[in-house]
Amino acid sequence: MPRSSASTTDPTRSSANGGVQSLERAFDLLERMADAGGEVGLSELSASSGLPLPTIHRLMRTLVACGYVRQQPNRRYALGPRLIRLGESASRLLGTWARPYLARLVEETGETANMALLDGDEIVYVAQVPSKHSMRMFTEVGRRVLPHSTGVGKALLAGFPPEEVRALLARTGMPAATDKTITTPDGFLAALEDVRRQGYAIDDNEQEIGVRCLAVSVPDSPTAAAISISGPAGRVTESATEKIVPVLQQVAGELSEALASQSPA
Repeated sequence: MPRSSASTTDPTRSSANGGVQSLERAFDLLERMADAGGEVGLSELSASSGLPLPTIHRLMRTLVACGYVRQQPNRRYALGPRLIRLGESASRLLGTWARPYLARLVEETGETANMALLDGDEIVYVAQVPSKHSMRMFTEVGRRVLPHSTGVGKALLAGFPPEEVRALLARTGMPAATDKTITTPDGFLAALEDVRRQGYAIDDNEQEIGVRCLAVSVPDSPTAAAISISGPAGRVTESATEKIVPVLQQVAGELSEALASQSPA
């Protein structure tokens, strides 16, 4: 979204692209709050947006009244609980859009296909199409896991600066799901370097023994998203990986284009 100017003219007037300027500014402030970790002060918002403090205060007062922002005891502002319902609905819709692409992955690879998002510090699965094999992997839609032990987590965090990854790991910890789980920040950062070099991520028995997962991020997704296939280690072998990864990358690119077509220009 284009960043708002610091003009003090009527905030309800139409913007250059035909929208309502006050709405554009309000959504811009919400996005800036999210980028800042969910909690900010008015002066920080003024500095980053270029808007004068009275304008920001007026917009924030409206957002607080609507429940989309709440004011903390320390006078700072935090994202409010009503956004959770919007986010959950948007996640379900994103999963619905993704299902035809996941179905194609299943058809071409034979393995269960998943889509996951980075929600705060956690990975949440928003869509799945199961394999047709009798022995197949199943992950409940809505399930939340920590990023360090999953292929989708690696695919998503590979695009983050190392200092942000370290901060996330410090908040979540790195508990071992299996004896193959990476449990040190340095080890995880090395794995992310492998993801960037190879163009895909692997969960090799790290979330569940006997299961391998291959994952790629969805380029330019409106929210950090990744798709993956998962199956028994005996089927998702290294030779199978060579055939599956190009399919994953192609489908991720097509899904990216589909999501872009749903967004305003």
